[in-house]
Amino acid sequence: MTSVLVVDDAKSTLKAMDAILQREGYHVYTAASGEEALRQIHDHEVDLLLTDVKMPNMDGLTLLRHVKAEDAGLAVVMMSGHRDVDVAVKAMKEGAFDYLMKPLSKDDVLRSVQKALAMRALMVENLVLKRQVRDQFSQSDVIGSSPAWRRVCDMVQHIASSRATVLLLGESGTGKEIIATMLHRLSSRAEQPLITLNAAALPPTLLEAELFGHEKGAFTGAHERKPGHFELANGGTLFLDEIGDMPLEVQVKLLRVLQNGTFKRLGGTRELQVDVRVITATNKDLAGQVRTQRFREDLYYRLNVITLQLPPLRERRQDIPLLITHFIQKYAERNGKEVQSIQKEALERLQAYDWPGNVRELENVIERAVVLTQDTMLGVSDFSLDDLHVHRPLDSEAYFMLPLHTTLAEIEREAIVQTLQQNGGNRQATARQLAIAPATLYRKLREYKIHQ
Repeated sequence: MTSVLVVDDAKSTLKAMDAILQREGYHVYTAASGEEALRQIHDHEVDLLLTDVKMPNMDGLTLLRHVKAEDAGLAVVMMSGHRDVDVAVKAMKEGAFDYLMKPLSKDDVLRSVQKALAMRALMVENLVLKRQVRDQFSQSDVIGSSPAWRRVCDMVQHIASSRATVLLLGESGTGKEIIATMLHRLSSRAEQPLITLNAAALPPTLLEAELFGHEKGAFTGAHERKPGHFELANGGTLFLDEIGDMPLEVQVKLLRVLQNGTFKRLGGTRELQVDVRVITATNKDLAGQVRTQRFREDLYYRLNVITLQLPPLRERRQDIPLLITHFIQKYAERNGKEVQSIQKEALERLQAYDWPGNVRELENVIERAVVLTQDTMLGVSDFSLDDLHVHRPLDSEAYFMLPLHTTLAEIEREAIVQTLQQNGGNRQATARQLAIAPATLYRKLREYKIHQ
């Protein structure tokens, strides 16, 4: 039952409010002073405080401040027999929902109480939703503690409430769709649709029809009117993936929607108005495409209001153990397996791999290993050589070239020398990277007279 605490030093007011509110089904507590009201609030669950302003010792404004300091969500309605505009303004600034003038009418009291309680219910609901979203944000695939990844997550929470377009940049598999989803969930549009479209998946005509919809007979096979993604996302968010692959003729029409929120269905004549927050993503260099005239400059600047650069997994290696643990739990539960962890050596090799497919590739590798293993702990044997081989970009730091007819001993010596250099002379790390025992490495160093 909803409970209301009425505070007034006049017994007649307490008696009248108690009768009015009880008849409407509220549970009513009463207090003759601010001090007694605080004791009541500590002893009982109170949904709304209805308090007089002028009271001895602790007045209504002081009580309001005490209450709001402990429970900012408690609905408060002030009552006063004096027309003091300054006090009313101050009360509203301090967090009061309403300010009623005495003598009080039953209708005014009930109307104010009902509105205040409705506002409180909405606040509680919003807090629950935000807490759920925050939990989803921390427990979902948005996992990582590296500085680069935390900067992305912090920016997401900072800009989620904005209406501005967001451009997500990053290699394939870095989590652009996940970030777009979190931007939507953390926004005020969270209860409205999130619609996703891959701009590279369709030819120009079909892409235009998917974006803006079409009228019956607009083209062969258009047997009925169909709303487009902009209409479906009205009030919510539209995520356009692979925007760098969008044809120029469609870019023109997209620009118009972004500028004024209007468009026409394919084959239609009527202007449609929508309210959509647009998030785009690409793994391409859009600025470079602008220079080569493969992407419209005006559209680029319109999309590039807020840019988030998602780091590749090789730049956030410290997140790999966290991700591996998450994916092991996820796919063990999904497949009814008892896999619980991963051996240290396998983890180190996976952490040394460059993951050109980023988090998506890592997830696929862990899923396959979990499904195929016969043990409760993943080991080196559960991964293919390709999974555990350290891949580096084709540059002088990662590869070396030797002339034909070089002996195996010379190749081995050069591999040891360069791996040592890459690891700053650390012999333990060099042995792990070369997949040999430290004793074997020490013997080879003596054998080839390598002094580092």
